[in-house]
This record gives sequence, structure tokens and C-alpha cells, in this order.
Amino acid sequence: MRIWEICLIGLGLSMDAFAVALSNGLVYTNLNGKRALLPPLVFGFFQGLMPLLGYFLMSFFTAFVSAFANVLAFIILTVIGAGMIRSGIKGEGNAGECGRKLSTGGLVLQAVSTSIDAFAVGVGFGAMEADIFFSASVIAITTFLSCVIAVGVGRKFGTILGKRSEMIGGLILVGIGIHMFF
Repeated sequence: MRIWEICLIGLGLSMDAFAVALSNGLVYTNLNGKRALLPPLVFGFFQGLMPLLGYFLMSFFTAFVSAFANVLAFIILTVIGAGMIRSGIKGEGNAGECGRKLSTGGLVLQAVSTSIDAFAVGVGFGAMEADIFFSASVIAITTFLSCVIAVGVGRKFGTILGKRSEMIGGLILVGIGIHMFF
């Protein structure tokens, strides 16, 4: 596989993570300074880890993961998004700032739910006998870079949108969950 093909695969895989990172930037007030790099690092890590797991565990987990991946991602993202929408409707937080803090556990749940499809890509890489360590690294870096952009854009618009940013962020997560389900 050529590097540009792996970059395109990485970009495609990172789109869910991009949207969630954008939503995080919109909503969570504790993503400033160095902490703003946490979502890109975690999303990049899981997007790189999952192809490795898929590659090495392909025969054992393939049927299980493919049967439940979309449902699991739908449930996680919809629950998180619905909570954000509910909080935005109730008007929690100050004007211009929703006041929500992104927890490490919440971030890991988001990262896992958006990277499950990368597991299947790892299975495909195994069938093609691709260089999995190089491919997983390229996918991780591509995801990291796209999520850095997403958090930055989300933070900018979160400041502009104020309280509405929480509802918009929640709608984005629910939309991604519904998309992943179907």
C-alpha cells in the first residue's frame, strides 16, 4: 500500500473523531492550553491501536465486533449527546460558556466508540498483509492532526455561540451515533 492510500484511509477513519473533537471544543470549557491536545492525542492513540488489534486478533473478534460495533457506538454517543442537549435546554452554565468539563473517562469512551471501525480496517490490512505498524502510525498521526484542527475550530465557535454550543455539540454526537447505527 502506498502512503497516500493509507493517509486517505486515516482521513476517512478520523472523520467521526473529527466531529466529536469539534463538539468537544464547542462544549467543554476545560480544553484550553495544553489540555486542548488531550482529545487529539487520545483519539489518535485509539485510531492507531484499533487497526493493530484488528490485525492481530482478526479471526477471533471479527464476527463479534462487526455484529455489535455500530450499536455500541450509537448507544455511547447518543447517551453523551442527549445529556449535552438536555443540559443546554435547561440552560445550565453561564452566558457565553456552558461550564462543562470533559472527563478522562468520557474522552476514552468517545475515542473507543469512534475508533471501532478502525478495528475492521486492521482486519483488512491483515488480509492484504500490509505493514501494520506503519499503517497504524499514519492513521494515528492523521487522526491527531485532524482533531487538533477540530478542537481549535470548536473552541472558537464555542465562545461565539455560548450556551447554544452545548446543544449543537450534543446534536452532533447524536447525529454521529445515528449515522454509525445505520
